This record gives sequence, C-alpha cells and structure tokens, in this order.
Amino acid sequence: MTLIWRHLLRPLCLVTSAPRILEMHPFLSLGTSWTSVTKLSLHTKPRMPPCDFMPERYQSLGYNRVLEIHKEHLSPVVTAYFQKPLLLHQGHMEWLFDAEGNRYLDFFSGIVTVSVGHCHPGAYHGCSPYTLGLTNVGTYKMELPGGTGCQPTMCPDVFRGPWGGSHCRDSPVQTIRKCSCAPDCCQAKDQYIEQFKDTLSTSVAKSIAGFFAEPIQGVNGVVQYPKGFLKEAFELVRARGGVCIADEVQTGFGRLGSHFWGFQTHDVLPDIVTMAKGIGNGFPMAAVITTPEIAKSLAKRLQHFNTFGGNPMACAIGSAVLEVIKEENLQENSQEVGTYMLLKFAKLRDEFEIVGDVRGKGLMIGIEMVQDKISCRPLPREEVNQIHEDCKHMGLLVGRGSIFSQTFRIAPSMCITKPEVDFAVEVFHSALTQHMERRAK
Repeated sequence: MTLIWRHLLRPLCLVTSAPRILEMHPFLSLGTSWTSVTKLSLHTKPRMPPCDFMPERYQSLGYNRVLEIHKEHLSPVVTAYFQKPLLLHQGHMEWLFDAEGNRYLDFFSGIVTVSVGHCHPGAYHGCSPYTLGLTNVGTYKMELPGGTGCQPTMCPDVFRGPWGGSHCRDSPVQTIRKCSCAPDCCQAKDQYIEQFKDTLSTSVAKSIAGFFAEPIQGVNGVVQYPKGFLKEAFELVRARGGVCIADEVQTGFGRLGSHFWGFQTHDVLPDIVTMAKGIGNGFPMAAVITTPEIAKSLAKRLQHFNTFGGNPMACAIGSAVLEVIKEENLQENSQEVGTYMLLKFAKLRDEFEIVGDVRGKGLMIGIEMVQDKISCRPLPREEVNQIHEDCKHMGLLVGRGSIFSQTFRIAPSMCITKPEVDFAVEVFHSALTQHMERRAK
C-alpha cells in the first residue's frame, strides 16, 4: 500500500511501484499420446484427472536452441522458476502442454492472468489459439519503487505482522494465532489503524493526493488485511483530501467468489479502480475506471492521452471474456471450488509443521512455508525450491510470492473443478511428505 501526497505548487507525479538439460526430439507421428510427467522415485505419483483435449504436435525449435536464444537476447533479469525451465507449447482451459508431451494442471494462470481458461473457445475474436493464453511461468521480482512523494505504509498482515488473531480475515480459513476479540470487534485492525494514523501524522504532508491498495496483496503472498481496516483507511485518506485507488489487477472479475470486485469485500467504493490481467484472459490489456469528476479533471491536462486506448481488438476480447464469466457462472464457481480448496489446504497446515499459514478467498490462495510454527521464520529458499520442483514433476504448476519467496500462490483459471483440486492437494501432500523425509535424513 502506498500513500502519495501533494507538494505545494508542484505537479503530482505518480510512481509505480541437480540441473539437467535434455535435447528435444520430434514426435514420430501425430497420434503420439500426451502423458503426465516423469514418475518420482520416493512415492507413487498422484493420478492426474483426465483431459479430452489433444494438442498439436510440437514441430519448432529444439529445447537447447530455445535456451540459447533466451540467454543471448533476453535480459538476465527474466529468470525461470525451475531448474529445467518449461517449454510450453499449447494450452487448453486449465491444462498446459509442453514440447515433450507432458501435461500440467496450471494453478497460477500466467501470474493470475488467464481468468476463464487457456485458449477458451468463446473468449477470443479472431485470435490464434496457439499464440494467446499460454501461461508465463517466469518470476516477477524487482526492487521496491521509491521516489519523492511516495510513502509505503505498514502492511497489516495478521499472520506475520505484529498484530493478528483467529477472527481477523474475510476467509474460511483463519490464522493459528489466538486472540480475545469479540465476534464484531478486531483488536488487530484497531492497532494497524493507529499505526496508519501515525504514518499520516509523521511521514506525509497534511494534504494527501492518493492512496493505493490491493484488496488482497498478490505478489506479497496473498496477504489479507483485518476486516474493516481498508474502510477506515479510506476514510482517513479522504479526510485529508486524498483519492482512494483500488488495484484490482489480480482480485477483480469474480476471482474472489463472493463479489465481482475485491473492494466490495471491504465495503468500500474507490475513487479510481485499476484492472488488467483477467480482463483479457491472456491478451495484453488493462483499464482504469474513475468518477465523472476525476475524469473531467483530466481534460485540463493537454498531454493526457493513451496511444492504444480503446482499440477494437482489445475491446472485443474484453467483452467476450466478460460474457464467458457471466454465461459459465465462473464467479459462482470461484466461490464454491475456492472454498472447497481452501479447506482442503488448511488440513495440510494442520498436518505439516512447515505449513505456517493458508489464506485467501475464492480462487486466490496463499500457502506460506515456515521452518516451524513457533518462530514462523520463512522456510529457506532452497527447501521451498525443492518442494516447488517436486510439484512440477508431478504435473502441478503453482506460483511463488512474499519477500523471501516462501509463499506458494494458488490462482487457477476460474473454470477449475473439484476433482482437479483433489489432484492438486494430493500433489502438495506428496511433495511435503517427501520434503519431511529428506529433512529426517
């Protein structure tokens, strides 16, 4: 969350914040079967749910040649999640296929981008199903933005922050921290609000330009605030003349299940809403929604324009995605299947000492890995990496988040089903069991 304040007589500037490489071989015939990934040695691999889609045969560059091109031409900042990066070839709904013929259940959706399914037959108008909607499984890490006029505030994280309890979150799953709050009261919320007031009093000017907040923090590890925090924070910002901006890039378009927009879960109405990712189901597009009053103020700035704004292809694709979300009841599916999945993952937290927290809402879930539940210190990156690799080997793709990359981020396409959730939970259980066995040795 970031506060932006005004400087007198100055324009406002917004600041954004053991490896092995295999050579590829062409398939012998178009009828080659597509299989799940290589079997692990420690345990029997969970059985992958069926898929009636048969992808095209991969007939392009060899795997090593793709790696060479990547190394030669792309920025070294663009790194892969896995020791052996995936060469994804084609996608269909919640499934991905790589160039070797392996099938994966995609539980990260291109960093929460593919909302209604890879290459959904009804979500595109005149676009190639082979080039749109394939997941990007690279990491997305950068230094925190800084600059004059921007002030970060304390993240009201009820699991890792200084205050939190067992009734704080708008989620079917709460933290393991105990509290003595009454059902309609949250002491953690009150304490985080006091800290927020302190930031307003000591760290920013009296006149605030704006306040940015995600309804649920995505890249930071699916962090949920105490109930009522955002509503009071908005009131404090507006009392100082600021506008409130909700970042719905990851939480919007029905992903949270109970509401179409994340800000609705906090009972607030922002002045500006930013949205992207799920709006295009993989097509690069975004939108900004605001009030008539703020929109009119932009007309006073002669240089305010958008080169690609309102282009017909993007509008057609965005409209089609919205139609699919409505016609296929994907928001309702997010609520039902997401709650089912949260409760399933919560059982893993109860079983394994290294699963510190399970949190989220709908189909936006975080699983935070710790060394133990008493200290809650992050599980070392190399250990999290191995669990991540084991999940991939069993056919499950998930994301990562939090400062130390210790949180698994779960955000599948909203067409996901309960049998596929069962498979994902079984994979996680197997990967965690293998990790604990490695620890014991």
